[in-house]
Amino acid sequence: MPHSTFFKFIAPSLFVMLLFIALPILSVAYQSLFIEHEQILVEVENCGPFGCETELRIDTEAMDRANEESPMGRFNWLGTYANTSHLAFAEVGAIWRDSDGLIPALRAMLNLPFYKALIFTIAYTFIVTPLGMVLGFFVALGVNSIPRLLKGPVIFFSLLPMIVTPLVGSLVLFWMIDSSGVIGANLQLLLNDPQLSLKASPTLTWVTLFLYGVWHAAPFSFVVFYAGLQTVPDDTLESAMIDGASRWERVRFVVIPHLMPLATFIALVQLMDNFRVFEPIIGFSAAANATSLSYLIYNDLRGSETPLFGSAAATSMLTIIGVVILLMPVLIRTWRDFNRKV
Repeated sequence: MPHSTFFKFIAPSLFVMLLFIALPILSVAYQSLFIEHEQILVEVENCGPFGCETELRIDTEAMDRANEESPMGRFNWLGTYANTSHLAFAEVGAIWRDSDGLIPALRAMLNLPFYKALIFTIAYTFIVTPLGMVLGFFVALGVNSIPRLLKGPVIFFSLLPMIVTPLVGSLVLFWMIDSSGVIGANLQLLLNDPQLSLKASPTLTWVTLFLYGVWHAAPFSFVVFYAGLQTVPDDTLESAMIDGASRWERVRFVVIPHLMPLATFIALVQLMDNFRVFEPIIGFSAAANATSLSYLIYNDLRGSETPLFGSAAATSMLTIIGVVILLMPVLIRTWRDFNRKV
């Protein structure tokens, strides 16, 4: 294909990506270099029947002038990235200097909001992604082998986690694990512990969020793998059967190698999606025990009276960098496989 024809073919997509992806990212990166104006306080004397009192109030007129002169806020360069709410370079350095070992230092770092959210985000991503892919693959194998008459209803129920809105699904499970819910009440009876609460324990909260993540992520893997199973060559499977290969051997040596490109695609999508985990934390009201990078962004924008746009932008850029780092091994492997084929 001539280069001019290829460029004309992809030009509309490049324009849309530039307009709706590249420019917003550049805008967020620029915003992350600024912080909000400091509040300007003035002393105001209030006099009443019992005398006069002096109190401090925000000078709204001065604040309005400052916002007009610099709508983006005060230029802070990379200070937002290094402050206590983000990478916390000074605090991390002090922790490593004063700590007695690796484990105490890591525990101390968990008290810093960014690293606490980062640890949960990474754990959620690396646990939910492979388990969701494996579960989706085995569901696809099972659906592919059942009679045609039953495939429709089974596929419908298998896709329910994808159909249900993530926030609604997490709320439903949140109510079920409550002490008066189906799961919570039965666990109390089973373990003979009336005080057992899945919401009170950080460990149980993490486990519950991971289980919900796998339940919600598996249908996407199932759909893609099930579509890929329809393209497995029948001749190859029949040859393997003639050679005496068992069902597991056919899956291992024929089906899985055939579906590896799809597995790479699923891994890319799921890594990006799971690294942005947010809805389950809101639905489970789990912010006390588990926070994510996306939740920090939400908290900066909605958690205080004044939205912290610079802080939210810095966290957004760090999230994007984290996603790129996660995807690099998969992208490098895909690039090498492509060059090898060429």
